[in-house]
Amino acid sequence: MDRTADALVIFGITGDLARRMTLPALQQLEAHEVLNCPVIGVGRTPADPEQLRERCRAAMEERGEQPDEAVLDRLTARFRYVTGDVSDPELYARLRESLGGAERPVFYLAIPPDLFGDTVEALGGAGLITEGARVIVEKPFGHDLASARELNQRLGRVLREDQLYRIDHFLGKEPVQDIVYLRFANEIFEPVWNRYHVASVQITLAESFDVADRGSFYDPVGALRDVVQNHLLQILALVTMEPPAGGHDAIADRRLDLLRAVRDADPEAYVRGQYVGYRDVKGVDPDSETETFTALRLEIDNWRWTGVPFLIRAGKALAATATEVDVRFRLAPTILMGELGSQIKRHNHITLRISPDPGASLGVLVKEPGQDRSEPVHLDLSFHEKLGTAPAPYERLLRDALIGDGTLFPRQDVIEETWRIVQPLLDAPPPVETYERGSWGPESAERLAEPIGGWRPPGRR
Repeated sequence: MDRTADALVIFGITGDLARRMTLPALQQLEAHEVLNCPVIGVGRTPADPEQLRERCRAAMEERGEQPDEAVLDRLTARFRYVTGDVSDPELYARLRESLGGAERPVFYLAIPPDLFGDTVEALGGAGLITEGARVIVEKPFGHDLASARELNQRLGRVLREDQLYRIDHFLGKEPVQDIVYLRFANEIFEPVWNRYHVASVQITLAESFDVADRGSFYDPVGALRDVVQNHLLQILALVTMEPPAGGHDAIADRRLDLLRAVRDADPEAYVRGQYVGYRDVKGVDPDSETETFTALRLEIDNWRWTGVPFLIRAGKALAATATEVDVRFRLAPTILMGELGSQIKRHNHITLRISPDPGASLGVLVKEPGQDRSEPVHLDLSFHEKLGTAPAPYERLLRDALIGDGTLFPRQDVIEETWRIVQPLLDAPPPVETYERGSWGPESAERLAEPIGGWRPPGRR
């Protein structure tokens, strides 16, 4: 059965998310000739196809890129626009007319999460959720475990699970997908990818920039909800899950198996930080206790990973901008070099770089010339240099949604497990500690990593 969308409806096409992500992705899809349906924008601000074209142009120029006029011509020819508020029943009557009998529409809700339920119910009440329809919703999907379950039950009264696509743009990043291929397409890794050889795993998402003008959005959310519960736990699952096999949902099933094995996070192994000056940001509560930095330790109770510490840290206004996974292996035993036994003091490691320079680095030890001791050497691979430019995350995810491929979209059972893991940290958060801009967060975060030799600095080595 053909699942290819015959219309793409974007709620909030004149909003901030559309400007930053959606409109550039539409231009990329059009440039690669994979956009084959009308694009219907929905917004409260009146607009027409020519005005949407100018928004597309501005979105590309804001990125420092020159828009392709031929691509804009083709994309503009696809545009339609429906004006109205999502709470107005008349909007859906006008939308039905604009859809013109489409049987497999994709509705993309680039709107605030508190409007998801009302909008989906209104679409259902207007008869627009056909058998072949799909709905894309942005994160966050709930703000804790209870609200995620409540939202899912509400949407589930209108949509089947296979009709609901929950975007996590990190899963659309090519380097994140590369984790699965690097692990399972290379036989050399599997024999050592376990508790018998791995000493620890660190996952870092560091941003040198602050919250800028997004204070009113960020303050009710914080770092744990913003990037740990979703992005970083999904990365953890891909790094540690069992090989995918057994059907089209194999990767989702293995992610779920892994997340079910992760213990509830321990508030005693959790650090919250807030950079100096955050409370002065417009839209932020002057007495805010929201964390802009978070660090935590997790444990996985299964045969592959029991006893291996997993450390996660994420934050804004830090010393660098980088996202990576560092897998540190156990120390090798003392070896005889020359006439003396030489103690190995450095770990082998594999670093998976997700941004800004996607790639992988393998740290090995070799003999230092003229000396009876080892010296670390790093074998480095840049995905961009070797493999070329990858599709942007929103380009990949919108394309998959348009063809009906839900592989990269988390299912509800996976979402609930990620909320379950962090829920104790939401229920009993430790006090927030201040840290200086350009640092690596509070001192207590450094102490959290002391038992495994400290945090590894991100970047090429």
